[in-house]
Amino acid sequence: MNKAGSLAGLIGGMPPNEVISAITTGFGKTLSTIGLVIGFGVMMGRILEVTGAGQRMAYAILNLLGKNKEEAAMALTGYIVSIPIFCDSAYVILNPLVRSLARNSGRSVIGLGIALAAGLIITHSSVPPTPGPLGVAGIFGVDIGLMIGWGLVITAPALIALVIYARLMGPRIEAMLEAQPGGFEGSVKHDTDSMMPESELPSLLMSCMPIGLPIALIFLNTLVSAVMGDTSNALTSTIAFVGNPVIAVGIGVLVAIYGLMPKTPKQEVFDHLEKGVETAGIILLVTGAGGALGSVLRASGGGDYIAMQVAALGLQPLLIPFIIATLVRFIQGSGTVSMITAASISAPILMGMPDVNMVLAAQAACIGAMFFSYFNDSYFWVVNRMLGVKSTKHQMLVLTLPTTLAWAISIITLLLLNAIVG
Repeated sequence: MNKAGSLAGLIGGMPPNEVISAITTGFGKTLSTIGLVIGFGVMMGRILEVTGAGQRMAYAILNLLGKNKEEAAMALTGYIVSIPIFCDSAYVILNPLVRSLARNSGRSVIGLGIALAAGLIITHSSVPPTPGPLGVAGIFGVDIGLMIGWGLVITAPALIALVIYARLMGPRIEAMLEAQPGGFEGSVKHDTDSMMPESELPSLLMSCMPIGLPIALIFLNTLVSAVMGDTSNALTSTIAFVGNPVIAVGIGVLVAIYGLMPKTPKQEVFDHLEKGVETAGIILLVTGAGGALGSVLRASGGGDYIAMQVAALGLQPLLIPFIIATLVRFIQGSGTVSMITAASISAPILMGMPDVNMVLAAQAACIGAMFFSYFNDSYFWVVNRMLGVKSTKHQMLVLTLPTTLAWAISIITLLLLNAIVG
């Protein structure tokens, strides 16, 4: 992406030293706003993984929704758990619960697996502090609290639709798998040894606190800023401080450490935190590179030129990041890379257009990245391998079709909301 930024600057007539300055400035500015949040987020996710907090939240949701709503329970579990945890690792953590629930309830393991996968991918693609949406928010310069709120609202219809899909199609897909020579090797025949005993899980309150507290603080800051505006008095300045995403998520990490691992040896805690940070490196580089590309496009005037050309086409502005993200997602598979690329290219364009809701534009880039999970997407393999689905046809029914449905429903919802709120 930095190569693309260099070429864009040179082709745009910028002197080489100014190209370098724009790249380094854009890279640093982007990571200065969200780099620490990404690091804290993956640390928190690691702690939720190893302590069983995600598993505890899943049990609570199952108990809340009751019998015969198992698909909704798994989708809602994924919808919540994937806010701080990468969907790949979250699926691995919660897959034993899918199998256990299928065995005890008689529901289709494929249906429950689809529901969980759907809930995970939806918030992974649209709700900070997941790194992709967080990076997009940073590039567009939009409020994190608004990004979280709109992400939850826009994707809710898609979540409901995919619960229905899982409930209707899960048993049918499983029947197709059972009819194959050799039968279906996945499902509930596998053991659930990787699940922690329920008696050893942390309390529900403490399991939810690392996720809920940062989100509440960020929302409170957004609400107070919108209502009061003035941050000069002690109360509003304190709320602005603790509601800053860096501080809020940092507080969440501390709550996770001291609330979920109070008796764990210090070195073991450090080892878990370092393991989590290992996954953040490539995300930071991609996010920073996206900011660098956007900086060059702005400095070179390329963004203004593209904006004029696109504006002349009469295309709905929100479709620009959406289409770019969709194309990049289809070509190279990574949702995070596609949404960051779309944001990097489209943000300079949309900033030059009047009356564009930048939060919805940022969400459009995120929604485009849901499109058509397939062979070039690691999540495609995680879900299908964990469920024991080997046939390409059935793999596409398990994840490719649901992600494409979520993509279509979410962009329709976004455009309707844009027509209403502008």
